[in-house]
Amino acid sequence: MPFDFSQIVTPFRMQPGLRRVAPGAAQLTPARAGGRHLDEKMTTLASFPAQALVAMPGFDVAAVLSDLAAEAAKNKRSAFVRESASCFVAPRLGWAVRDGRILGSGDAAIGELLESLSPALRATALLCLAFEEDFAVIDGNRATIPWLAVCLPSRWAPEDKVGRHFAEVHAPVADNALLVAASEQLARLVTGNDRWERSVWTVSADPRLDQHPARSQVGWPERGDAEAVGALASFRHEYQSFIPLSDTRQAVFTIRVESEPLASALVSRDDALHLHAALSSMTPAVLEYRGLDVVRDRLLAWLAGRAAILPAAAP
Repeated sequence: MPFDFSQIVTPFRMQPGLRRVAPGAAQLTPARAGGRHLDEKMTTLASFPAQALVAMPGFDVAAVLSDLAAEAAKNKRSAFVRESASCFVAPRLGWAVRDGRILGSGDAAIGELLESLSPALRATALLCLAFEEDFAVIDGNRATIPWLAVCLPSRWAPEDKVGRHFAEVHAPVADNALLVAASEQLARLVTGNDRWERSVWTVSADPRLDQHPARSQVGWPERGDAEAVGALASFRHEYQSFIPLSDTRQAVFTIRVESEPLASALVSRDDALHLHAALSSMTPAVLEYRGLDVVRDRLLAWLAGRAAILPAAAP
C-alpha cells in the first residue's frame, strides 16, 4: 500500500504517534511466493537465525504462535494455522511443523531452510516466512521484550533487545526523552484490550529490507550532487501494530517494512513538500541517529526540485 505522506507531522519529533486500529482492519499480511519479504527473510534465517529468532529462557512461544494463528484465521484464506498444540501449518507455503519435524511438499528451498534450523526454532521460522511482518512480544507487567522474531530490522539488532526494559530499548534513540519517560505507560497501553498502530519512516541509501547493523554497510556518498543523492535514495517506511495476546498482559508487536526508490514514492507536489518540511525540522541529533546528517542539504535541494515538477495532489 502506498505511504500516506499526509501522515508526516512537522516539526518532526521522536514520539509514539499511536492511533487506534480501525475495527476489522487486517494486521497480518501473507507473504507472496517470490516476494522480496519472503526472499530476504529466507536469506536471514539461512545465515543468521541466532540474530533473528531470540527469546528469554522459558518463554512459551507456543502460546504466541497459537494466538497469531487465531488472528490469521480472520482472513478468508489463513496463512498460518494451528492444527494441534504441537502442529502449525503454512498452507500458502505448503509446509508444516509438527513436534519440530518438517512436513509438506512446497518450495524445496523453504523445506531445506526449515530442516537446517534447530527443531525448537522451526515453528517460529515458519511463522516468519508465512507473513511479511516481523514480530516481537511486549510484556506489559514488566515493560520488557521477552521474545523477537525479526528478520528485517531497521538499523537495530534484535539479539541486543531481548529481555530488556522499554527504557533500555529506546535509550539509543535520538531525542528520546519522551519515549523513555513514557516507556512503562506505553507498555501498559499497548498490552491492554485496545489495538493500536503507528507508521514510521526514513530515507535510506540502502534499498534492502534487512538493515541489521552487522549486515547493512551501505552509506551515503560524501561527494555527489543533489541529483545523484536523489537517484540513490530509498524511502523506507514501517507499519507497526499491536495484537493483544489472550489472557495476558502481553501483546505481539508487528512490523511490516517497505522500501522503494524515493523518486517513485513521491507522486505529488504535496508528498515532496511534506517530506521536505519534516526533514528540514529534524534536530541535529535525529539527523545523526538516522544517518542523514551528511546528506540533509542535498536531499532538501532534491526534494525542492521534485516539488517544482510534480503535479498537485488529486482533490
